[in-house]
Amino acid sequence: MMWDTPESVIEQQLSPGERLLWSGQPRGGFQLCMADAFLIPFSLLWCGFAVFWEVTAFNMGAPLFFMLFGAPIVVIGLHLVFGRFFVDIWMRHRTFYGVTNERIIIVAGLFSRQTQSLQLQTLSNTLLTERADGSGTIVFNPMPQLPLILQRPPAGFPGAGRYAPPGFDRIENVKEVYDLIRKTQKTAE
Repeated sequence: MMWDTPESVIEQQLSPGERLLWSGQPRGGFQLCMADAFLIPFSLLWCGFAVFWEVTAFNMGAPLFFMLFGAPIVVIGLHLVFGRFFVDIWMRHRTFYGVTNERIIIVAGLFSRQTQSLQLQTLSNTLLTERADGSGTIVFNPMPQLPLILQRPPAGFPGAGRYAPPGFDRIENVKEVYDLIRKTQKTAE
């Protein structure tokens, strides 16, 4: 909901005796990521071809089937060019992160909330990516064989993130949060 704060959302997930140490959200607004260097030209080509198909089919008086076949491809193309950015903004607006004395909590979802929880004691590996402004991403249990661009695909792209490891995307003061997680892991052992 519009009035949800990271703290209030994460506190709803806490077990008795569990203490919230940090809560936050991804950066809001329009954001580009590394994958957009490929996705933007790809989406423009896709959408351009789809519009060309539709215009050509219409101008040539092609059978209705050809125009109907091209319509969903145009819609997909428009989503890839424009819509995915709105989905990404909305997803980040509805994503909440928390670190407790016991676990990592991620609450997210486009239409309904899903909660993911990672126990600090069993968390084996973390990957920190920090930008010059202090923001960045923490990936939990990353897949070492995959580059970061594939581990944190942009939301709004079909299938994005389905198999990606969990993480805190685009958070402020990422190094402080990373250090808090590492410190809490040591005391939880």
